[in-house]
Amino acid sequence: MKQKVTGRQNISRMCFVCGIENKSGLKTKFYELGNGELLALFTPENIHQGYPGRLHGGIANTILDETMGRAIMIRDNNIWGVTVELTTKFRKPIPLDQEIKVIGRITDENSRMFEGTGEILLPDGNIAVSGKGKYFKLPIEKIADPAFLDEWFEDNRGKLPKEVEI
Repeated sequence: MKQKVTGRQNISRMCFVCGIENKSGLKTKFYELGNGELLALFTPENIHQGYPGRLHGGIANTILDETMGRAIMIRDNNIWGVTVELTTKFRKPIPLDQEIKVIGRITDENSRMFEGTGEILLPDGNIAVSGKGKYFKLPIEKIADPAFLDEWFEDNRGKLPKEVEI
């Protein structure tokens, strides 16, 4: 199913998930969708493997957590999600060297916290990992050193797609 892309989220230099200068990182792109969900795109490499040819489960948890936690930024890009609880279910192995899609969404929210769900999708569309999480809502000043804002910038890698296939 095609979804309209409504925006692209910022990235950083050294974050393991989105950092473009982190040699071991995933270099993930994040797209906000018209249905209120967040799409993450990344291509795991050999450096990210657990068993040969498969993404390490801890890294699968990391990308799913990041995507669900960032979904709050669709509503307010000054609020960040800080993980309180994360539950995942592994269904299928995730291959290396192929683009992988991750979807995150907000399912419940109050003034201090939000809950989300998400999935890691295989290239054929099957769900490899599903998860749910609970997150505190915090401004960046409460999470990171002020110098972080120098590391947080607009993602200009490629043209923003109008639609994506989910």
